[in-house]
Amino acid sequence: MAQARNATGAQATSAEPTLRVAAVQMVSAVNVSDNLARAEELIGEAAAAGARLVALPEHFALLGRSDRDKLSIREPDGAGPLQAFLSGQAAAHGIWLVGGTLPLASPNPGKVLNSSLVYGPDGRRVARYDKIHLFGFEHGSERFDEAATIAPGRTPAVFDLEAAPQGGAPAAAWRIGLSVCYDLRFPELYRVLAPVDLLLAPSAFTFTTGSAHWEVLLRARAIENQCYLLAPAQGGQHENGRRTWGHSMLVDPWGEIVAQREPDGEGIVVGDVARARLRQVRAGLPALSHRVM
Repeated sequence: MAQARNATGAQATSAEPTLRVAAVQMVSAVNVSDNLARAEELIGEAAAAGARLVALPEHFALLGRSDRDKLSIREPDGAGPLQAFLSGQAAAHGIWLVGGTLPLASPNPGKVLNSSLVYGPDGRRVARYDKIHLFGFEHGSERFDEAATIAPGRTPAVFDLEAAPQGGAPAAAWRIGLSVCYDLRFPELYRVLAPVDLLLAPSAFTFTTGSAHWEVLLRARAIENQCYLLAPAQGGQHENGRRTWGHSMLVDPWGEIVAQREPDGEGIVVGDVARARLRQVRAGLPALSHRVM
């Protein structure tokens, strides 16, 4: 288990609680069943490593040959095989499971909501966040327009994770904020969520934008909100020809990378969210209490 460090990088010991978390990195393809089977293996691997919260990447169930392929697997809110899969996995492993994103039905029949769903250890859903900011990008032959098939969400979302006592530490409640991928470029969303202990950002950054901005955006959002940030990502060459950046990681409130998956390909990133680290950073530099706007 990683030790907490103070704001100057020195190690600190504390009986205060920690929360082990894991980011799942995938290279999702065009077959939903295959993607779910691989997600199940990686969730099991993360749970076996002691993770109490496991987060999947954006579009974990499908990166189709066409952007419109997601319309064929959309589900009504509260029912469907993808939601049943997430609920079942959370209950089977007794973990908090963040379902990256999956397509839920929207009022517009030609579009879906790109929704991040959270399930507790009993398999019950505890939170839902619909991605607010929709990616649009043109660079040479690359062109992305999420608004063509996705309807934007409107409401920020947080949830509280109740953790049992561990070792000499007492029971703990962790406040966790939800976001998705392109949201990372809009710091005002995270100010609405703050203060939280952990931010989640399941993503599918392109190789082009990820190589330029992924790490700096993640570290900036963690630093300015003085919290941890867990970012599970798609990472590699996909069957549909798309290439994603990967580099799933956990960043601490001082902006240090706690754990990261460097190469392309599937796998997990595991690290600890430490209450002592949060307290040290916020006490040494109380920026959140200095806010005037």
